[in-house]
Amino acid sequence: MLKKFIFAGFVLLSFSAGALADSKIGAINIQKILADAPQAARAKKKIEKDFEPRDQELQRIAKQLKTMQENIDKNAVTMAETERRTKEREFGDLNREFQRKQREFREDLSQRQNEEMATIFERVNKIVKQLAEAEKYDIIFQEAAYINPRIDITDKVLKALGDGVGTK
Repeated sequence: MLKKFIFAGFVLLSFSAGALADSKIGAINIQKILADAPQAARAKKKIEKDFEPRDQELQRIAKQLKTMQENIDKNAVTMAETERRTKEREFGDLNREFQRKQREFREDLSQRQNEEMATIFERVNKIVKQLAEAEKYDIIFQEAAYINPRIDITDKVLKALGDGVGTK
């Protein structure tokens, strides 16, 4: 029984190898596309511009917190107990506000980056499908541990992205 199963496996493997020999295969390096695509660079600049005011606000608060902490540390010995507690409470309140704003900033930034990447992936997928149909590919892989340059169509996808293909 086991011999029949192994033999059937070899027959299927041989048949599959024969079918693959007649197939046209392509592969893309999605990391290279994300690094080199003009849309990715534009999205990054747009996100940086949109989030810059919030980032500057966080930097301002961080600097304010540092100054407050230095002031408390420096003057703790000469301050009255109630004044020291008031300043520590103000520091704690501002620190909590800072942490909340920082968390919201990271969440919003991450969500925005994911939205932009989804838009780019959608365009890449349209281009890959158009290339597959136009050049009669049987299969195109998007993720692989190694891509032989002979089947690598990453540059074709990048060129199409640069030419505005897949926008419709």
